[in-house]
Amino acid sequence: MSWSYTGFGVFRRWLAQAEGFELNEMDGFGGQRSWRDVSTTLAPLLNHPDDDGPDLTPVQCAAILPRLQEIADQPQEGSILLQRHLDDARQFVVVLQLCIEKDVDLLFG
Repeated sequence: MSWSYTGFGVFRRWLAQAEGFELNEMDGFGGQRSWRDVSTTLAPLLNHPDDDGPDLTPVQCAAILPRLQEIADQPQEGSILLQRHLDDARQFVVVLQLCIEKDVDLLFG
């Protein structure tokens, strides 16, 4: 997968909204809300530096996968932007599956 910094940020903001919160409210994204106050298996992805930081382990990928798959399986009706996000989510699901199957970390760079 490849996103621009802006594109990755937009995708993560969309995922955060799907989880019921705004990413810009969160610590590290301009807000004060602690990540401990949010209950989502997507947290390791949402609270990750844009281009560096720790890799996601296969175990973390496996924890993220079911919820991301659930989001990706939404009907593709709506705006072009929604369709793009759903396509990106589906592609990201494939990447997570590969990391799990091959037992390799998901690299950010």
